[in-house]
Amino acid sequence: MRPLKAQEIRGSWATLLLPINEDQGIDGARLGAEIDTLIGTAPDGIYSNGTAGEFYTQTEDEFDRVSAMLAERCEAAHVAFQIGASHTSPQTTLARVRRAAALHPGAIQVILSDWFPLTDAEAVDYLRGLSDAAAGIGLVLYNPPHAKRVLAPPVFEKLCRDVPGLVGVKVADGPASWYAQMRRHAPGLSVFVPGHHLATGFVNGAAGAYSNVACLQPTGARRWWQLMQKDVVEALRIEREITSFFALHILPFITQEGYCNAACDKLLAAIGGWSTVGTRLRWPYRSIPLEEAERLRPLARAAIPELFA
Repeated sequence: MRPLKAQEIRGSWATLLLPINEDQGIDGARLGAEIDTLIGTAPDGIYSNGTAGEFYTQTEDEFDRVSAMLAERCEAAHVAFQIGASHTSPQTTLARVRRAAALHPGAIQVILSDWFPLTDAEAVDYLRGLSDAAAGIGLVLYNPPHAKRVLAPPVFEKLCRDVPGLVGVKVADGPASWYAQMRRHAPGLSVFVPGHHLATGFVNGAAGAYSNVACLQPTGARRWWQLMQKDVVEALRIEREITSFFALHILPFITQEGYCNAACDKLLAAIGGWSTVGTRLRWPYRSIPLEEAERLRPLARAAIPELFA
């Protein structure tokens, strides 16, 4: 596909989850079926190799196979897609960006180098190098709360100015004052916020979400985004349902039981019942038992019926 401009990166984007076999291999058949299912839900786009896609566990051959499968199927279906090229090693990230660019995604997602926090000057040099390697395809910077350095809005202004190839960011949001600072300092960026806060984000100028709600129910997440354009009051009411369910039934797996975010994303997909990905993570990360999804499925449908309509 052609490179996407910042203003074209909008809406509810679905993440690709890795179906892992008992032998720890990636199940190509289930991965292909998952992509086809997501395409059938008509999302605003699909992206690979984010946190939920366990990019940090993949060999380079696996990264290439996952990326190529997504690109081939999305191109054939005329669905927008992005490829996550992140790695904890900047040299490996640079090589992944070059190979991802050859598949012509709409944008390429990256993280900042992860061992030592980068200074502002180093972050500019790093992103400039990745942008050069992307050969005209825009970069989306993923800067999650667990990053070694969580960037403040004024830093995004500097990156926008010094790295023209940066078109978007994926970040945790904040209070109204944070949104006001982002509107001031980074008006040219596509700002994506957590999926379960998307209605609040939409009201405050966010462009969309690389969505954990789409992990739960991709069709419902798309409908919810469309509702925001028509009846934001109702969309905010549904957001309260979503955040309440997450706080009661999903967040404790992280805060009390120590599972990682990717485990919860796979749990959400299993609760939603739209895929056969399962809940298994790659070693050494612990997986939430599939029985938990079966226990929570009726609770999710009762708590957020609009997503499952």
